[in-house]
Amino acid sequence: MITEVRISNLDDLMPLITEQDYREDLHRNRSSYVYRGMPDTSFKMVTSLTRNCKNLQKSLEPAILENFAKYAVIDEPTIAQSVWKQMILGQHYGLPTRLLDWTHSALVGLHFATSEENMENMSAHDCMVWRIDMTEIVSILPKNYQDLVNAKRSTIFSVDMLKEVTGNSLERYDADMGDSAMVIIEPPSVNSRIINQYSFFAVVPIEISDVESFLDKYTNNTVKYVIDKRLRWRVRDMLDQLNISERIVYPGLGGLSKWIARHYYVK
Repeated sequence: MITEVRISNLDDLMPLITEQDYREDLHRNRSSYVYRGMPDTSFKMVTSLTRNCKNLQKSLEPAILENFAKYAVIDEPTIAQSVWKQMILGQHYGLPTRLLDWTHSALVGLHFATSEENMENMSAHDCMVWRIDMTEIVSILPKNYQDLVNAKRSTIFSVDMLKEVTGNSLERYDADMGDSAMVIIEPPSVNSRIINQYSFFAVVPIEISDVESFLDKYTNNTVKYVIDKRLRWRVRDMLDQLNISERIVYPGLGGLSKWIARHYYVK
């Protein structure tokens, strides 16, 4: 089930940015949530592989990854050893993949929700932040996947863990997941963008053609935070003051230029 929460003022943001549970075993507050910010509530959660290859994604995905690995080996000599590394590195450089970006930071999620390529659209439509519970996602995985992640005392998979349980096979992963489960993976820190964005990825099985329908059917803790379009600039200005901007989430001159352009944008 998906719960929709509307945010129309800054006070409404507080539950979103302070969601943590107290853990008696640690005597600390911890969160099992990851977030995905989207700039328009009309947008659907669709992977770049689906957008690019449509109904041929199952047959074209192996060729996409094989060709990427073949030509990327000069930059990453071990790329051929893991199909999951191929996806993660490829996602970073715009390769069509089955990965969906998530972040462990609610503030980073808000950044992507309140960012637009065309600043004229900032007040034209509501935006949204999706929240899913990693613990809940683990609870609906096949038992051997649950056993592996529980043995690591974790709620998240690494590249090596996913390779261990699947034998590095996309076909096996898809057969294991069907249309009723998916893995959330924490990527290795191959670049500063992944680090700064506190990145996680959902590895969407080929049988899940509608991610939102999957979440609505198989989860209970998923929340869709809808942010009123009249609040977007206010949230955007707050995030800039908190040092959450393109300058941070896209390290380098490109991100710096985007941040400066928006900073001096004339409404």
